[in-house]
Order: sequence, then structure tokens, then C-alpha cells
Amino acid sequence: MTPQQFISKWLNSALKERAAAQEHFLDLCRMLGEPTPADVDPTGKDYGFEVGASKTTGGNGFADVFKRGHFAWEYKGTKANLDTAFAQLQRYAIALDNPPLLIVSDIGTTIRIHTNWTNSVSKVYEIAIADLGDPTKRGWLKAALSDPEALRPTKTRQELTEEVAGEFAELARSLRGRGHHPEQVAHFINRLVFCMFAEDVKLLPENIFSRMLERALDDPSQFEGFARSLFTAMKSGGHIGFEKVAWFNGGLFNDDLVFALDKKEIAIVHRAAKHFWGDVDPSILGTLFERGLDPDKRSQLGAHYTDRDKIMMIINPVIVEPLTAEWEKAKAEITALMDKAASSKGGTATKARNQAQGILDAHLKRLADFRVLDPACGSGNFLYLALRALKDLEHRAQVEAEALGLPRGFPRIGPEVVKGIEINPYAAELARVSVWIGEIQWMIGNGFGASTNPILKPLETIECRDALMTWEPGENGEGGRWVEAVWPKADAIIGNPPFLGGKLMRSQLGDVTIETLFTLYRDRVPPEADLVIYWVEKASTAMRNGLARRAGLVTTNSIRGGANRRVMDRITDSMAIIAAWSDEPWTVEGAAVRVSMVVFGELQDGEVPHLNGQPVEKVNPDLTASAVDLTKASRLSRNCGVAFQGPVKVGAFDIDGQQIRRWLTSGLNPNGRPNSDVLRPWANGMDITRRPAGKWIIDFGELNEHEAALYEGPFEYVRLNIYPVRANNRDEQRRRNWWRLGRSGADVKEATSKVSRVIITPRVSKWRLFIWEQPMLLPDSAVVAIARDDDTTFGILHSRFHELWALRMGTWLGVGNDPRYTPTTTFETFPFPEGLTPDIPAEAYAQDPRAIAIATAAARLNELRENWLNPPDLVRREPEVVPGFPDRILPINEEAAQKLKKRTLTNLYNERPAWLQNAHKTLDEAVAAAYGWPADLSDDEILARLFELNQERAAKQP
Repeated sequence: MTPQQFISKWLNSALKERAAAQEHFLDLCRMLGEPTPADVDPTGKDYGFEVGASKTTGGNGFADVFKRGHFAWEYKGTKANLDTAFAQLQRYAIALDNPPLLIVSDIGTTIRIHTNWTNSVSKVYEIAIADLGDPTKRGWLKAALSDPEALRPTKTRQELTEEVAGEFAELARSLRGRGHHPEQVAHFINRLVFCMFAEDVKLLPENIFSRMLERALDDPSQFEGFARSLFTAMKSGGHIGFEKVAWFNGGLFNDDLVFALDKKEIAIVHRAAKHFWGDVDPSILGTLFERGLDPDKRSQLGAHYTDRDKIMMIINPVIVEPLTAEWEKAKAEITALMDKAASSKGGTATKARNQAQGILDAHLKRLADFRVLDPACGSGNFLYLALRALKDLEHRAQVEAEALGLPRGFPRIGPEVVKGIEINPYAAELARVSVWIGEIQWMIGNGFGASTNPILKPLETIECRDALMTWEPGENGEGGRWVEAVWPKADAIIGNPPFLGGKLMRSQLGDVTIETLFTLYRDRVPPEADLVIYWVEKASTAMRNGLARRAGLVTTNSIRGGANRRVMDRITDSMAIIAAWSDEPWTVEGAAVRVSMVVFGELQDGEVPHLNGQPVEKVNPDLTASAVDLTKASRLSRNCGVAFQGPVKVGAFDIDGQQIRRWLTSGLNPNGRPNSDVLRPWANGMDITRRPAGKWIIDFGELNEHEAALYEGPFEYVRLNIYPVRANNRDEQRRRNWWRLGRSGADVKEATSKVSRVIITPRVSKWRLFIWEQPMLLPDSAVVAIARDDDTTFGILHSRFHELWALRMGTWLGVGNDPRYTPTTTFETFPFPEGLTPDIPAEAYAQDPRAIAIATAAARLNELRENWLNPPDLVRREPEVVPGFPDRILPINEEAAQKLKKRTLTNLYNERPAWLQNAHKTLDEAVAAAYGWPADLSDDEILARLFELNQERAAKQP
């Protein structure tokens, strides 16, 4: 069929919809050269007519034509109201898996293609039947039938939201630059944002806000009066001139706060109003505006946000999946009863139908009564998506029950189902705005009108307060005390609580807050734990007390180990980790980080735990799924007193070698002693993973101030550079002893003084690397020193066996998610081969063939690495300026220096040349033989055997 033939047949056709729709569509297929539904899918399941019609009542079904993954199409008679047809199609889209295109048409005049992608702005392609001779418009139709992606709008909803947020960031900076209070600026801008949204979704009279701005551009002095009149009308309903304004309220328009704007500022708002605000994404709207309004976050605007897919990774297992399982069970019962009703008569049929209705009503009430709490809700992105998920669940149940023959009701779920706690008033209001916009978008997008009288229901369920503690006044208002904050009861707890490491909490939150937290939670949260863990603990306590059923939180990835994991241990003692992602990219304050996401509560019948998206038998407290729960491993007394973290500087005590050598050669001090007494070579983690920087450290040890002052040069440096910083330190000892290191490291110094060389490893690095150093070297706090000087210990530590154990027993840090090594959890728990443990002097096993094999392989590994790192043709060794210190390794020339920059252990282990792999293989075989195990064990088998050894030895400890 040619386009002209199609036009001649169908233009202004008087045929009714039911009589003509299928023939009309088949003619379209013939005109476009597309296969018909029967050609593609004889079953009609994925491509067919009248999809979703009730088996018991017949009817038109969800769509007149449906092609899965492509479109749903609704026909009407010629010149019918296509807006009504579109609303009808929207109401059934969820039952058709939300096809990317929703198409409405009448028989004789118009076809409209509405895009329906979740993350794209909306677009409408309108095609007149008379214009089907136009190849471009026919191309739109052909794409709808065979290639819907060709019609996807190029701009995402996130990009639109970033653009509009950028506009208002500029306005906010201008207003704050004039001295207006930031929270009032935020409140005012929230109103402007909502006005533009309300205008674009037709809740305000046609273009009233845009027309107001255009008038104000002509006379900026009028803006304040115009805006105040509009806000007053929106507060309780009223008129602007002859135009009626609906009652909005909700608290957003409770006062008439308006700032006078100059012409440039009005132009900013006018420019922003030209965007289509109906498509903004509430799940990121608040976050972007928060960054735009906060000068400290200005550079982050639009750079990062948490997309809805990430948030849904929490919401799905906490809310969607368990409630969907409940609906599937209820639907099966309804289906059986409706089948019984269809095959029965009289009272039996009526009873079965009434029973089916009762089951549906009970499920819909269950959904309407469901409550979700985000106790650190920020700008509301989790709450918005939780509300949307619950509304989708209710909508799907209604539609699917209708297909079974039950009458459909109006949506009952609204913003009242979400609860929030947020300490920042501006963020709390942003959360309310995000939820309001999301509610209205959902209603309109699913073919319903927004609620009225008022349009914005008060959201007092989003509270502005501290989620962890609250002040309880004394009697008669005198005195009082801090008590643990109470969370409202909820079925589900979700969110992204604040990230703050244990060591930063005091400096960020202050002594009073920290001491109060420690007191209130002393029996439940270790003092060293991260701030986010307090939310995890409170959520688990709420479940144990029957105040919640399931929780899902985004946490620091260090939750898997250390002090944080003690809370996780208690969770798995009383409930299950239902789903977890141990290592996910996330964004905090505009910065990329790595997080763990954890969902916990009671498993439902038949529910299987998931780790990183895969079903597992059980998720352990360290967010692993191995059969062996290594979190139960014990510290072994045989390993104690050997591995030490280096001292903490608390000040710039590390000095460049050039300055050090001036002090070393400056002669004796008034006490007759050289400066070498208080100067030591120093290394941090990067000196191991990269090239050594050649720095030294000033270390006065336990000398008092008068004794330290006798070392003139170093002391004067510390007085000028360290004292000003340490004088304001919160720690009294560090203030008083400002010339000393923050932590002296006496333990590591004493232990390493007894060995001829020392093993050191970075606490955090991509690869687990061990190297030899001289005992006079003082390691930084980012380094672990192991006071053993035998190649056997070195080899065991550098073997696959210890590396696997360290990776599983340690924690993770930073954007690169690098493993962290600690003396306690990774070294002191590791079961060395029997007879080769760290409590035995190396001389005692020097003749043991197992020790000799390991030592030989380890020495060879170290020799090969040193030859690669510092080849004789590129370096020379130069004695230090005074005796007793290690030689300096220097490049022979500039060309050698450039080559040596790439000779680092990190680069070496990234590349893993064959010789390195062979050396490690030989070492691993020797260590396996020392255990009496095969060399080709799997990782899980190795960990299981090591754990068994750990438990055996722990059981024998006194």
C-alpha cells in the first residue's frame, strides 16, 4: 500500500474505533513495509491486538496494539480527544512493562507518539494522516514499529536537572552576595522552582509565572509585589487578576517571603523558566540544588550525583521485592477465586468474587499502611524513589486485578507513606519539595490528575532534627540531658547516612558531640567506629524491638572490618544480611568514593540472600559469602608483639634529606652530642610502592623540652614549624609535648632494635608488598613494621597464603578500594606453618628443610626485585654523610633518573612479568609444602584450612 492509498482510504474516516482499529494498523504495516503482528508473533503475547483483555469480562484490554519493548497503541474514533486516550494508556503502561513509546491516534486525522523512557526528557511526535506522504514523518512511524531507540530524546532528565540547577545556583550566589541568609535564599528559590514546575504541569494558570517574569523584566521594581501576590494566592487559593489560583499550601507557601530582584537576576529566573520543568528528576533535584546553593560545593555542581539505579539497588530488596512476593501470592489466590466465580453460578459465584475482592482490598491496605523511613534523608532522593516504588506496586496490583475482572479503584498512596529525619532545615525542605514534585509527576505520568484542596499535603513526617541524639529538658525547664533520639516506627528503613571516619569525627563534630555519642551508645558502638555505623546500629535495634522489618543503608566500605564490623557481627547473630554489595562506586559531597551497601532483616520463606547481585547461601558480617566465616577468626598469642604500626607524626616532622645532611654535618651541639641522635631515615607507604623519597624524621623520643633544645638546628625547626600547629591541638598531651611525635612509637623502636633488618609493608596499597629495611629506619603511621629478620618469615608473608588471608581479614580504603593491612586483624590472626611461627627464634628452625626452602625462594624473589628496581647500570651507591646510616641509592645521570621513575613495585606488580610470576610460584610451592598442603588448592580451600588452623590454635591458648 502506498502512502497516498493509505491517506485516501483513512483520511477523515467515519468508521468507529472498534470496527476499524485493527485494519487501520495492518494497513500501516503494509504501507511502511513492516511485518504484521501475526507475522512476527502468532501467539500474540509479545506483539498483538487487545493485549491484556480480561479473560472473564472481555473488553478492550490494556492496549489496542502492543509490541513488547517497542510501544503500546490506543485507538479512538476520528477527531476524538487524544489527551483522554493518552491518559488511559498511561494508566495501563505499567502492566505492559512500560514500553518506551506510548502511541495514541484517531482513525482519520492524527497519530501522536509520546516517548516514555524513564531517564529521558519527554517528547511528542505528531503526525497528521494527511502528512504521511512526508518521508520524515513516515520514518517516525517506521522507527516506532521496528527501532524505537531512533526516537529517544538525546537529553536525559539528569542533564535537564543539571541545567536548571545551574541556573539557580547563579541566582543563589547573587542573593547571598547581597547578604541574604542562606536558608532564606534556599526557601525563596524552592518556591520559584515549584512555581515553574506547577506552571509546566498545568497546575497554575497558563504561563502565569512566565508572564509575570516578562512583565518584571520591563520594570524590575514590580517583581517583589508580583511574586508576593502569587505566593499569597498559592497559600490558600485565590485570584491573580481574573485568573484563579489553586490552593497549594503544604507549608511551602506559609509566608510571603520574597526578595527584590534586579533585572539580571530576573533574567536568570526567566531563562530557567524556559526549560520544561515537568521532566526534572526529583531523585537528584535536591542534591544538585544543595550543591548550587552551598558555595563550598559550587565546583561540584552537575559533576556527580547518585543516579536512581544505585538507589533502587537498596529500595528493591527492602521494599519492592518483599511486597511483590506478597502480591504474587495474593494474585494467585484472586485468580483461583475468579476462575471459580466464572465457572459457578448464583451465590457461589458471588461469594468467590467477594472473597477475591477481600484479598485485593487487604493487599491494597497493606500497601497504603506501609511506611518508609530515611533517618538521614538529605534532600529526599531516597524518599522520592521509595514513594514512587510504592505507588507503582499499588498501581500494578490495581491493573492486574482489573485484568482478572475486579473493579479498579483510585490510587490511595501519597506522600504520607514516607518519613524522614534531617538535621539541616534547608535540606529537609528540599526533601519535601522533591517528594511533592515526584508525587505530582507520578500521578500525571500515570494518567491521573494531581490531588487538590490542597495540592500539596503537609509533609510533617519529614522532620528537621538530629537522628542520633536529642535534648531532654529537666523539670520546669531547668537543666536537662542528652538522650538517644527516637525514630518513628516504619516497615522499612533506607538511606545514605553521613560518612565520617572515626578519626575525623572529633575534629568535624566537636568534643561535646562526640563524648555525648560515645556515652549514649557506649555499649553498642565502638568509639573507633565510623559515624555511619550509628545509623546501622539504630536500624538493627529498631528491628530487634519490632519497630521496623527491614533496612537497607549505604555505608563506608570499611564496615567489613575493624571496629565497624562489631556492629555487623551482632546483626548476623539476630537476623540475616539479605543483600549486600561489598564494593560499589558512590558519590559523597561531589567526590567519588567506594561504599558497601547492606540490606538486613528477616528472610522471607524461600528468599535467597544475594551478594554483589549473585545468589549465595549466606552473607557473612564482612560481606563475603564463603562457607567459612573468617570474621570468627581469633588473634593468636604466638603472633603478638611482632607487628607494629609506625608512630603518628602530628606535624611536619619529616624533612627533606638535603636539610638533614646540613644538620648531620653541622658539628656537635652544646651537650656534646651530634644531631644524628635525633634524626632517623623515614618511610611512608609511597616510599614502598613507588621510589623512596629519601626523607628523614626529627625524633626527640622521650626527651623533655630542655633536653631536646640542646639539639639546636632540629629543635629550632620544630619550634618554628610544629609548635604553632600543636599549640591548638585538642589533645592536652600533644599540646604540652609539642616537640615530640604525636605517638612516639616506643614499641616499634624497641622491637626493631633487636633485629638486624626489619620487614615493612604499606598499610594501604593495591598490592600486598613486603620489603626489607634497616632497623634504624622509623616507619610512618601508614606503614606496618614486622620485627623479624629471617627470610623464612619474609617468604611466608609474601606468599599467596598470607596475601589471601590479609585481603579477607583487612578492610578497604579510598577511591581505588585498596586493601588495608593492620597488625591486629591481618597479622596476629594469621596461622603460620607449625614450627615456623613468629614466637620461635629463626635460629631454632634454621636447619628445618621447610624453612630453608622458603628462605631460598624468598631471598631469590627479593634479589630479582632489587635487581629490577635498582639495576647497577642505572644507579650508584653513595655512603651517607656520617657513618652508621644506610648508603644512598642515586641515579648515575639524568637519563637514568627518568628511567628509574618507572621502576616501582606498583608498576612491577601491575605488569607481573614472567620472571616475577615464576619466583612467586616457587615461593608459594615452598610455603604450601611447609603446611603439608597441595600447591594447587583453590582460594576458598586455602582460607578454609587457614581458618581451621586459627581455630585450633585459639582453642589451645591460655
